[in-house]
Amino acid sequence: MPGRAVSSRARPPGGPWRAAFFALAAVAIVGGAIWALLGSSLLVVRSVTVAGLRTVPRAEVLRAAAIKPGTPLVRVNTAAVTRRVEQIIQVRSAQVSRDWPDSVVITVQERTPALAVASPGGFALIDRFGVVVSHVARIPPGMTLLAPAPDPASLRGSAAVRAAVTVLRQLPPRIHSLVRAVAATSPGAVTLDLRNGITIVWGGTDRPAAKAAELALLMRTKASSYDLSDPHTAVAGG
Repeated sequence: MPGRAVSSRARPPGGPWRAAFFALAAVAIVGGAIWALLGSSLLVVRSVTVAGLRTVPRAEVLRAAAIKPGTPLVRVNTAAVTRRVEQIIQVRSAQVSRDWPDSVVITVQERTPALAVASPGGFALIDRFGVVVSHVARIPPGMTLLAPAPDPASLRGSAAVRAAVTVLRQLPPRIHSLVRAVAATSPGAVTLDLRNGITIVWGGTDRPAAKAAELALLMRTKASSYDLSDPHTAVAGG
């Protein structure tokens, strides 16, 4: 009886052993990667870089970040570090990233003072979100006073403060340089007091170009007050 021909494709030489070898190799590679990331001293935090600082001390940011040297880089919780750094009052936002193989980078955006508010012993400087950034004895050159003086602690998140800062940024440079104080009882009721005694009722942040054009025309009348809350019916008085 003639024997059967056995195909060489059915049983490749060393098939089971070869599969087992590759499986073990894969396990070894994965294990080595895990060890390198978590257990070895190769990929651990050796330095923390802080960028974007102007006034906030680097040491304060590092204390808030609380990243221990030698921590495996993969175990650094960047979201938690971000939250801790953003608890610093002068920090508006922070971004934290791993810089392989052994560093963490913290990029900070500080709050920028936009208005001065009278407070006991001097002035509180607040940013456009109404957050108190610092306290000073005198108003810095070029800084506008927010008046009448509210409690600085009550201004955080104030839409009226944000509107006041926006209006100041919308003003033509020539007018902006004359502003002594700004008042904002609501986002739609911003009033400017100029150094020469002129009062400008600007209204809200809408239609700044039209208001600036009307103001340029009205100021030719040499009046002491101007109402631009509606640029279509702007009027001069006094």
